[in-house]
Amino acid sequence: MVDIAQVTASPSPDLLTPDNCAVLFVDHQPQMFFGTGSGDRTAIINSTLGLAKAAKVFDVPVVLSTVAAESFSGPILPQLADVFPDHKIVDRTTMNAWEDTAFVEAVKATGRKKLVIAGLWTEVCVVLPVLSAIAQGYEVYVVTDASGGVSPQAHEHAVQRMIQGGAVPVTWVQVLLELQRDWARGETYVPVTEVVKEHGGAYGLGLVYAQTFIGGHAAG
Repeated sequence: MVDIAQVTASPSPDLLTPDNCAVLFVDHQPQMFFGTGSGDRTAIINSTLGLAKAAKVFDVPVVLSTVAAESFSGPILPQLADVFPDHKIVDRTTMNAWEDTAFVEAVKATGRKKLVIAGLWTEVCVVLPVLSAIAQGYEVYVVTDASGGVSPQAHEHAVQRMIQGGAVPVTWVQVLLELQRDWARGETYVPVTEVVKEHGGAYGLGLVYAQTFIGGHAAG
């Protein structure tokens, strides 16, 4: 029941903010991309970079992780590494990142209780740490368009399994705009619109158009 007297113009505590979440990137590596067949790989790369730049704009803590980088899977996506050039990358042998002590310690060091995660493959290296983190009390948001599986069915079934386990599916643009939330926040307005124009596809082109004909402060 709604108590009208208690209704205020305030955000839900369930929303992601720059102060309550961390973003985890798991196994965005060449060998993993080679086996990804759930969607267009170029689109997944674009979404991954959009998510990374969203985290950087809002100074959200980030954990970067790879699996068997030197023996099988190759280095982390170069464009992703370029967004965080001085960031330590946690390399693992475990398919489940949550069974790697260094990874878990890196997550704990962020101090955040909401985890935003993207990775390859959805049905293995995403679903396993997602369910493990939820079991230990974290709130987890899975960025589905910055993740991919070996087939559409594998990706979709993994997403459904995570939803049933308590995870929340989101997209990278959703994360970006949830962190901004108000176009009057001038300190991040320009960086956010730049990310949108670079990685937001038709939405980004629409913003370019609007700013051209309306002005530099056309809202997104």
